[in-house]
Amino acid sequence: MRETFVAETSALLDDDPRTALVLADISAAAFAEAEHRHPDRVLNVGIRESLMVSVAGGLALTGLRPIAHSYAPFLIERAFEQVKLDFAHQAATGVLVSIGASYDAAQAGRTHHSPGDVALVDTLPGWAVRVPGHPAEVPALLRESVTGDGSGYLRLSTRANSAPHAGADGSLVPLRTNGNVLVVAVGPMLDPVLEATRDLDVRVAYTNTVRPFDTAGLRALAGETVVLVEPYLAGTSARIVADALGDRPHRTLCLGVTRNDLRRYGTPADHDPAHGLDPAGLRRSIVDFGG
Repeated sequence: MRETFVAETSALLDDDPRTALVLADISAAAFAEAEHRHPDRVLNVGIRESLMVSVAGGLALTGLRPIAHSYAPFLIERAFEQVKLDFAHQAATGVLVSIGASYDAAQAGRTHHSPGDVALVDTLPGWAVRVPGHPAEVPALLRESVTGDGSGYLRLSTRANSAPHAGADGSLVPLRTNGNVLVVAVGPMLDPVLEATRDLDVRVAYTNTVRPFDTAGLRALAGETVVLVEPYLAGTSARIVADALGDRPHRTLCLGVTRNDLRRYGTPADHDPAHGLDPAGLRRSIVDFGG
C-alpha cells in the first residue's frame, strides 16, 4: 500500500498544481524525484510531526490541497492538537495519510502502535475516513480524498486481503448473503473474517470507507444480529451501527483491537490472537455471540 501511495501521490503532484505534500522524514527518500520536480510543493520539515501538520494546515489556507504523511502514532496521536486546531478549527481542509496501522510496526514497540487513531479523528466534524484492504484500492481512495473539498484520513496498512473489493462511493459490498447474522469487515480484516466464517451460515459485507459509513446499506443487509470487525480500537463505529438501527431490535458485537497493553514486540501476527483478531479468535467470538 505504501508503494502504491507513493506512486499515486507523485502522479497527483504532476497532474494537479493544487496538490502539495508535507513530510517529516518518513518516506522522504521515496519522494525524492517528486521533490526534485516540485520543490515548492514537496516539503520535508524533518522529525517534527506537529510542525508538519501545522505547515500542511497553512498550505491549505492558501488554496492548496496538502497531504501530510507519517506513521499513524506520529501523524494522528502526536500531532492531534495541530490536526484539531490548524485544520478543523481553522476550517482548513487536507488529507492525512498514515502507515503503521494499529500494530503493523509491532517490532518497534508501543511507541509505534496506534489502534486509537480512527477514534481520535472521529472526534472532528465532517472528516472522511478510508481504510483500504488491498493496494489496488489505494489509488481511487487517495484521489477521491485529494480531489475533493473536505478533509480526510487515509489509513494504510502492511496487512492486505488477497483481492480488492470496493463499493461505489464507499458502499457496503455484500459478499455472502445467507444467514441471520451480518458480519461487517473493515479494510484488511476481510480475509480473516472470510476464513473465520467459511462454513458458518452468516452474511458477510465489506467496506473500506467508515466515515461516512454506508448506513443505508447496513440497514438493507442487517437482521437482528450484527458483528462489526474493525482493524483498530474495538467499538470505534459502535455508535454508527446503533444510530442506523435504532428503530429496530438488534444486537451488536464490536470486535477490534482491545485496550490491553500487551507490552511485547514480535510481529503483527503475534498480536492478532491476543486481541482475538486471528481467524480462530474471530470464529469463537462470532459463534458465541450469534449462536
